[in-house]
Amino acid sequence: MNPKTMNKLALTTIKVITGLVVVILAFLLGRILLQGVPHISWRFLTTASQEFVAGGGIAYQLFNSFYLLVLTLLLSLPISLGAGIFLAEYAPKNWLTEVIRMAIEILSSLPSVVVGLFGFLLFVVQFKLGFSLIAGAIALTFFNLPLLTRNVEESLKSVSNLQREAGLALGLSKWTTVLKVIIPEAVPGIVTGVVLGAGRVFGEAAALIYTAGQSASVIDFTNWNPFDAASPLNWSRPAETLAVHIWKINSEGIMPDAAAVSAGTSAVLIIVVLLFNLSARYLGNRLHRKLTSADK
Repeated sequence: MNPKTMNKLALTTIKVITGLVVVILAFLLGRILLQGVPHISWRFLTTASQEFVAGGGIAYQLFNSFYLLVLTLLLSLPISLGAGIFLAEYAPKNWLTEVIRMAIEILSSLPSVVVGLFGFLLFVVQFKLGFSLIAGAIALTFFNLPLLTRNVEESLKSVSNLQREAGLALGLSKWTTVLKVIIPEAVPGIVTGVVLGAGRVFGEAAALIYTAGQSASVIDFTNWNPFDAASPLNWSRPAETLAVHIWKINSEGIMPDAAAVSAGTSAVLIIVVLLFNLSARYLGNRLHRKLTSADK
């Protein structure tokens, strides 16, 4: 077989595989959305869930999911940014750095259920936090931290060394060069990784079953005192998220309209995750233009 024929065959094979992946993804998303979107309404999004009667909504679960995501990002972003900057710009090339990178890789490969059990034993039981939003946020921080750290490190490493040399040649310190030159250039990759990580956290269930709990506590949306038990901002209350809600109603089988609620909740979850993915590139490019004054 001549090289041209081999090249065409390889290219055709790659196209077929890519098309197959797209078809499978479109089928899965289409099926979930077609079954779930008809059940989504304003009432469905703004009313509390019901266990033994039909007609419940997902207001509490929807709020809990976004609030838990905010808490997780507040905990994980500063740590991952600091660790990523250190590994990319300051860490020496020795065995200790390689051990740290290996530890990050191992942690990122752990199943989420293992992270959940670890969070249950340490934070829920040992630290006596109980089933709570803060316990779930800490567990998801352990779950998300390796991916964010690696994303920050790779985004910074992708910036050309010419940028670093130019900053140092202008008399800037190492830290000023990193802060004013390297990070703005790496912002699109960092923001994309953060938004995609946020989508991953938003749809997580296994780790939260053992830490945030499976019960949706009653929330008073007129009470915004974070230290009050009924306040939406109280991080010590148990909180059922959208993904946990889907698992719970399908496993218990006590809700009369479980199939409809599950389909609607799944569609809402998919739509939010898709919005995270679609907004990643837009936000990255917008911040890049703003911070670097780039024309395109």
